[in-house]
Amino acid sequence: MTDDGSSGDGTSDASPSPAAVVDDIDQPVLLFDGVCTLCNTSIRAIVRLDGDGRILFAPLQSEVGAELLDRVGMDEEYFESLVLVEPDEEGWEATTKSTAVLQVCRYLDGPLPLLWPLVYVPGSVRDSLYDVVAEYRYQVFGKKDECPIPPEHIRQRFLERSLA
Repeated sequence: MTDDGSSGDGTSDASPSPAAVVDDIDQPVLLFDGVCTLCNTSIRAIVRLDGDGRILFAPLQSEVGAELLDRVGMDEEYFESLVLVEPDEEGWEATTKSTAVLQVCRYLDGPLPLLWPLVYVPGSVRDSLYDVVAEYRYQVFGKKDECPIPPEHIRQRFLERSLA
């Protein structure tokens, strides 16, 4: 190995830093609770329904997740809900809870984009329902000891390379 971290053959042995990974993103990223069974099941459903592969994924508990949270001005220890992070002209914009769910639906195939008008239901009403599900998700759906490794055919959509 050379002093610059490469193996001498022009390839690097080091993974890119979380900041470098985030710098290369130009599409929405859904940050999720990597140990939540409901969240992992939802991610698999989103992958099936996002035929164009527009949404990327990263666990909230990952270094890439922490980097994205930092870039949108959120606490790196935020684990209260899904966070949809989307690039915009000024950097990144984040949505959480029920608004994030509805925004994700807009990217999916089939009839799910038709749910978008629910955004006009007051956020306090929508988020109250979201909060109930979030509060009891581990009791009802279970919790994993660690974030599972995604199946081979969808790994390229996961930004946390330690999962690959």
